Amino acid sequence: MRVKICGITDLQQAISIVSLGVDTLGFICVKQSPRYIEEKKIQEIIKALPSQISKVGVFVNEDIDNIVNIVRETGLTAIQLHGDETPTICTQLRELLPDREIIKVFRYQNEDSLALLPEYIPFIDTILLDAFQEGVYGGTGKTLNWTELDNFRPSRPWLLAGGLTADNVTIALKTLQCDGFDLSSGVEISAGNKDLEKIKQLLNNLNSE
Repeated sequence: MRVKICGITDLQQAISIVSLGVDTLGFICVKQSPRYIEEKKIQEIIKALPSQISKVGVFVNEDIDNIVNIVRETGLTAIQLHGDETPTICTQLRELLPDREIIKVFRYQNEDSLALLPEYIPFIDTILLDAFQEGVYGGTGKTLNWTELDNFRPSRPWLLAGGLTADNVTIALKTLQCDGFDLSSGVEISAGNKDLEKIKQLLNNLNSE
């Protein structure tokens, strides 16, 4: 079960989170976000992390050249596209960064939210479902309707995001057939400041299932 903690902003917290057993860290490369982190700091954190840890850069409707430059300069191993990126953009990124994981986010409101998923499948590695909120790209703290997705099993691994906490993640695990979870605000003291005790409890709860 993959566990991604997103919105990392601090070197020591990143090291501590990985030491607890988290395998994927997310870095917000969106300047408007309260969890935004500069490229130089991403690079500093990545250099201190074990090579097997997945380091994900989160982008929203960003210029392709900027994404490529940031990924190459920082050492990010994955790209998370959290905006309105088209299959064509995914194709171009696959060609330019063939050795990086591409994660495409779909903001789930109802079954129609996944209508375009088949068009993306050939060009992405991982699907991430987040809760839909008008005009907001992630970090809403809202959960989506898990029961509507109890039979969702696409041809790519998929992660669940949206309002997850150490307490409700076990319910999601029993309801869904997902391959992992993506948490941010549900394991925070404040934006970008992670609560290590909550993360420890999260992992304990998942491991006990």
